[in-house]
Amino acid sequence: MRLLLFCIFLNQAFLSSAKTPEIEEVRLLFHKAESSQKLCVELIELLEPYNEKNNALLSGYKACATMLMAKHLINPFSKFSYFKRGKIMLEKAIQFDQRNIELRFLRYTIQTNVPSFLNYSDNKENDRVFLDQSLSKMNDQKLKNIISAYLKKPS
Repeated sequence: MRLLLFCIFLNQAFLSSAKTPEIEEVRLLFHKAESSQKLCVELIELLEPYNEKNNALLSGYKACATMLMAKHLINPFSKFSYFKRGKIMLEKAIQFDQRNIELRFLRYTIQTNVPSFLNYSDNKENDRVFLDQSLSKMNDQKLKNIISAYLKKPS
């Protein structure tokens, strides 16, 4: 019994000391994961401990990386499975933190880039309006520039 309690304590101590990745690092890795399956897998593994309850933003990036895996796969069933799993994860993250600008931006970029037959464009217009209205309130200048540049691109 003591050994079990010690193992549980040790596991909790290890998990609590694990360093949360910097958001800039995650953004960069996500951008690079578009062209590399290896980096996509690396990002998913890096963000594995996160869910909508303990870090909605990192969970959102994990969700988008999961959807992005579909781009790197050949099997259509695997492609759809990854996409569907990531979509559910992203919607949970946004549901948990609906006012998070970066999460809404992630969903907007996904919805503006996925093929129409996937039927994932329900929130595109609402997210666009939300992003337009939120841009002036943002403190993160790097993210503000990224979102602003993306919104200026022709649809």
